[in-house]
Formats: sequence, C-alpha cells, structure tokens
Amino acid sequence: MATIRTARVKDAPAVLAIYAPYVEQTAVSFELEVPSQDDFADRVAATLDHGYPYLVMEDDGRIVGYAYASRYYGRAAYAHSAEVSIYLDRNARGRGYGRALYQALEDELRRMRVTNLYACIAVAPDGDPYVTPDSARFHERMGYELVGHFHACGRKFGRLYDIVWMEKIIDDRT
Repeated sequence: MATIRTARVKDAPAVLAIYAPYVEQTAVSFELEVPSQDDFADRVAATLDHGYPYLVMEDDGRIVGYAYASRYYGRAAYAHSAEVSIYLDRNARGRGYGRALYQALEDELRRMRVTNLYACIAVAPDGDPYVTPDSARFHERMGYELVGHFHACGRKFGRLYDIVWMEKIIDDRT
C-alpha cells in the first residue's frame, strides 16, 4: 500500500535516484549534471528548514516519488505563492501517485495559507526525444492553467527548449 509522508534528509539518496534519470536522460530538468548526494541532501534540508513541504510517496517501503514546494521569489510580498515540483520513478507512473502527491502537497500549502501555486515546465515540439507533453498535461488535469511561455530559454542535449509557467489558485486570496 502506498503512503505519503514528509521527507527526511536521510531520504536524499532514494530521492536522488528518482531524479537522476531526469537530469541524465531528459530535458525535464535543466540541470546538466546530477547533483551529489550531499548537495541533494542539502536541498531537502533547505526546503524543510524554510518551512515548505517536501513529501515522499512510499510503496511497500520504497520511495517511488516525491513532490515539494519552495518559495516563489525571495520577497515578502510573494509569501502567499509557491513553486511546486514533482518527480516519479519511471516505473511508478500511471498509478495515481502523482495526483495523490500533489493533492497532499496542496493540502500542506493550504494550511500554510499559500494560495498561488506555480509550476515551471519544459516543453518541446511533439516527437522530441527528451521532453514529452506529459508534465503540462498532468498539470492541466490537476487544474493548472497556462500563464506564461518563455521561448528557447534552456539549452540541453544541443537543443533549445521553451518553458511554460502554469498556475493554480488553491484558496481564497483574501
């Protein structure tokens, strides 16, 4: 049975194992090199230390996905906004884990009085070997709307990629 819990710094190796193929084999992440385990552990710790949720999904005791939120820019006026990210083990797709993780993340953010969620997503023409439209479609199904499109702003694998920003309002902004 799958469960969701708050990540711990000691989860970093398992979470990094999920993330590494996205760096090495896709343009979903614009990182060009896989971070070290220490750097990745520092990222998990920093997210938690800043009071933002970092969630993992476990299935039979094995981490199969994670989602986290981070501050949307550093100015106080953005305190009601957060950037969100999600990654699933490639063998864990299609089981509803992504939806469950994002719902749990939204619940945590709502408790924090965060109302605006933003997702930055790499996009490419159909048939690109490094980016599929799956992420944008997933976010659309989760209620996100397209709010921005940046053209040819990332370069990876010798190709230029666009990014889109998608937004979801999860609570009354008053």
